[in-house]
Amino acid sequence: MKQGKSENRSSAGRDLSWEDRTVSRKRHRRDSHSSERENKYRKYRHHRRSTDGHYLETRSLNERLELRVKAVDMGHDKESCVSISKDHEKNRVRQRDHDRDWHHYSKSSGYSGRSRQSSRRGRRRSRSRSHHRCSHSRSHRRKRSRSVEDDEEGHLIYHSGDMLRARYEIVCTLGEGAFGKVVECIDHSNRGTRVALKIIKNIERYREAAMSEVEVLEQMNSLDCDRKYACVRMLDWFDHHGHVCIAFELLGLSTFDFLKENNFQPFPLVQIRHMSYQIIRAVRFLHKNKLTHTDLKPENILFISSEYDLEYNSKMKRDERTVRKPDIKVVDFGNATYEHEHHTTVVSTRHYRAPEVILELGWDHSCDVWSLGCILIEYYLGSTLFQTHDSKEHLAMMERVLGPLPTHMLQKTRKRRYVHHDRLDWDVQSSSGRYVRKHCRPLRQYMNSRSLEHEQLFDLIEKMLEYDKTKRITLDEAIKHPFFDCFMKGKK
Repeated sequence: MKQGKSENRSSAGRDLSWEDRTVSRKRHRRDSHSSERENKYRKYRHHRRSTDGHYLETRSLNERLELRVKAVDMGHDKESCVSISKDHEKNRVRQRDHDRDWHHYSKSSGYSGRSRQSSRRGRRRSRSRSHHRCSHSRSHRRKRSRSVEDDEEGHLIYHSGDMLRARYEIVCTLGEGAFGKVVECIDHSNRGTRVALKIIKNIERYREAAMSEVEVLEQMNSLDCDRKYACVRMLDWFDHHGHVCIAFELLGLSTFDFLKENNFQPFPLVQIRHMSYQIIRAVRFLHKNKLTHTDLKPENILFISSEYDLEYNSKMKRDERTVRKPDIKVVDFGNATYEHEHHTTVVSTRHYRAPEVILELGWDHSCDVWSLGCILIEYYLGSTLFQTHDSKEHLAMMERVLGPLPTHMLQKTRKRRYVHHDRLDWDVQSSSGRYVRKHCRPLRQYMNSRSLEHEQLFDLIEKMLEYDKTKRITLDEAIKHPFFDCFMKGKK
């Protein structure tokens, strides 16, 4: 697909090699690239109540940014305790929905398709990757031509029917996030095809991050010109009066949104196998090209089409949806990191973050494998395995599910406040300790069948959730796991 070019793109930038450009842009990256769920820049206040509830004390965006940057620079974790609720799933939904108020669309894809039965949804999230220190007191408004206006936050003001670049006719808004807004458009230069157009705010740090994303997506398109792998494709990009606009293929719901709208009913095992095989192939493709995704999660895995069949479950007295075609695409490559680039200390969304990242032991491709293990068990259960917002509690949950953390990892970590006498410093009798024991159990106890295919799935998940990244299964090995034998036999 021919990529749109910005008129403002400098000739010097085009003369640079791909690696030179990526190295140059990475020099400006700050250590604030963790997940948007973890990168909300909020200060948490712990309130002791009878329910052991914890409530968020919100701050302004500028204050949260400054606190987070200071926290990373000082090596302190500003995240605090998880909400301890009797209704585990209700609390999980509340937290994820709260995040959507902060980031309402996926940074890389920035779109949400619609099933015929469903209304429009824009559930993607984004994360900001700041390349320069910006003055947060600076007004978002800029001097503009009279025909183009921005609002106070830097969003482009537009209306249904507006045309961008004499090509894209805006139909409706799909979502909104920290980076900008996502709109559904009719592409009049491509037979009226519907596309998702992400319109970046007219603010310098967001433009820098968007151009970084464009370069990664262009590289992805060139590496997968035959579209063999389930990675989202950028169709076009351009500059519209200071707003970087990125066009993507219009896809369906994310796998998380589908779970949510289906009352968190797990996916059937046959669909888990199909989706996980596609995800592994896509991420394996990234790894072979020296890229680590760094933010794999159900929200960043989208169905190509989220149309479904509806069936009434008389036993549970509710309607249940089954997606018709479980074909997916992996999205959000905005924070994908090359091997030769600077690796920020914290990556991945909290619930899918590998232990070596939490303990600051350094990470590589294997952090994606850990995230995949967490995703597969979530598809199987319908709920997040590690539901927490505190690092120490997260590690305690891991120990409850997977056994004790290796001594050598605890000895090497710089996070000494997590460790006491070479063991995790954790009080099982505390309120948090009781919460962990109540909501977590050894991995194999989550199995709802002892059939061979269930055994195979859990064997694969166990290998993906290996603490030691040097012993963790690689995706080259995972693709050959017996769980995927049916695909291997089909190829033969």
